[in-house]
Amino acid sequence: MAAAPARRVELGFAEPAPAWRLRSEQFPSKVGGRPAWLGEAALPGPAALGCARCGRPLAFLLQVYAPLPGRADAFHRCLFLFCCREPPCCAGLRVFRNQLPRKNEFYSYEPPSEPLETESVCLQLKSGAHLCRVCGCLGPKTCSRCHQAHYCSKEHQTLDWRLGHKQACTQDHLDHTVPDHNFLFPEFEIVIETEEEIVPEVVEKEEDFEITGSMDEALEEELDSMAKHESREDNIFQKFKAQIALEPEQILRYGRGTEPIWISGENIPQEEDIPNCPCGAKRIFEFQVMPQLLNHLKADRLGKSVDWGILAVFTCAENCSLGTGYTEEFVWKQDVTDTP
Repeated sequence: MAAAPARRVELGFAEPAPAWRLRSEQFPSKVGGRPAWLGEAALPGPAALGCARCGRPLAFLLQVYAPLPGRADAFHRCLFLFCCREPPCCAGLRVFRNQLPRKNEFYSYEPPSEPLETESVCLQLKSGAHLCRVCGCLGPKTCSRCHQAHYCSKEHQTLDWRLGHKQACTQDHLDHTVPDHNFLFPEFEIVIETEEEIVPEVVEKEEDFEITGSMDEALEEELDSMAKHESREDNIFQKFKAQIALEPEQILRYGRGTEPIWISGENIPQEEDIPNCPCGAKRIFEFQVMPQLLNHLKADRLGKSVDWGILAVFTCAENCSLGTGYTEEFVWKQDVTDTP
């Protein structure tokens, strides 16, 4: 029997783009700014978008438009990744999946066209849902004075108050110009290209370490074990470098059902570390965020920087039906060196 063809991996690159191309109706893949929500109903609320460690609101990191061919219920499909950028935490991560059929209540059946004019930032969806002035996520709270400004949390209301809403609050009509709160990451389009099939090979070799002199047998075994561990670590990292050598600017690798490329031999998840989807199906790897993205984020503007080796996102293997809601999936963070 012939071997099944290898699944291709697609690479993502951060590129500047006009604002209109990054709006929801264009179905973008993008980094930073505010989320370009897909389904406008049942958005994840403040509790779902709070850091599991420190409780502060998460910042939108990126979204990947990833429809599934052959699935009518996932003609439009997008994954949204959020991270904590609140010093000293900068650790929480959450990812959500949303999908729609081609015929839906939010978008035209036909492909999108270029708009005639660029609109200002929209903080209310067609569904009627209001968005937070700071982060662009669901904003169920309102300013108690003007009742026009919406927020996801007390933290973001306080931030907006300090940066201009205090003066604008008494106006009859709230100015929809939103200040730069230094909370959002810089915005880029993620441009997708297919990875070349031929990549530089890494020759795997086991280094032989000869222990000379007289020493305790247990110590000799321990040193031998350490040497093999260091050799394996180096081999994994060399594979990682070789894999990205042809396209060193890649910020994302997409390949649903493939395997991630790990940057370290430490903290690689086992099958039991990846929780099943609430529907009962296993989760499979879908995409990974590369460390190169950190160069684009200006992530130290609030103090301690977000950091990672790779972020690997796993999603429901069955891509279970969600209606118009958002379902949380799973993200695994691997650091360059994992220290407890």
